[in-house]
Amino acid sequence: AHLEDVAGHLRAHAARLQQVLVTHGHTDHASGAERVGQVHPEARFRKKVWPGEDHRFAVAWHDVADTERVDIGGDALTALHTPGHAPDHVAFWHEPSGTVFSGDLVMAKGSVMIHASRGGDLTEYLASLERVRALAPRRLLPAHGPAIDDPGPLLTRYIEHRLAREAQVLAAVSAGQTTVQAIVESIYDGLDPALLPGAHETVRAHLDKLRRDGRAADTDGQWSVR
Repeated sequence: AHLEDVAGHLRAHAARLQQVLVTHGHTDHASGAERVGQVHPEARFRKKVWPGEDHRFAVAWHDVADTERVDIGGDALTALHTPGHAPDHVAFWHEPSGTVFSGDLVMAKGSVMIHASRGGDLTEYLASLERVRALAPRRLLPAHGPAIDDPGPLLTRYIEHRLAREAQVLAAVSAGQTTVQAIVESIYDGLDPALLPGAHETVRAHLDKLRRDGRAADTDGQWSVR
């Protein structure tokens, strides 16, 4: 149905699909590229290169560079490397309208998981949130959920939420919760078991940041404050 919708818009504008911009290489964002390429063989697929991951999708990827202006039929988007959720994450900034195609940077409801075991990085994620907030965008178009028409307060809440979670993790370690499992149990008591893997990833991301900041240490999987 999506491919038919794209084809209908192309016909209506007597246009052809020249390029596809992909925000990052997670399966729910990149796996459709192969089918799109079969239907539109002239299309060029562009994303930030993610070595060791991009080969999973059977298309020829072309790198998009940070701050590169990408032509979109006479208009332009500016690529913004916004890692954290994934190392290759890119948002696309349409300055005239104040719109950011923001991928998985934020969602209107809920929070974004930082995949610590797959290249996620909380320090980078916070910097990416700050980078987009500094643009003072008027609208975010995330990959999941509805458009966000008042981005400033949401971006601020995301930053504050991560810093509050960091304080919780540090407090748990200080109280003697020395493993990821123990920290998760102390912070996410009563969490739906289906969400526990994500909680483990999030706690690991926070611990990695605290270690880099010199505030926590890891000895064979046992965490302590510094």
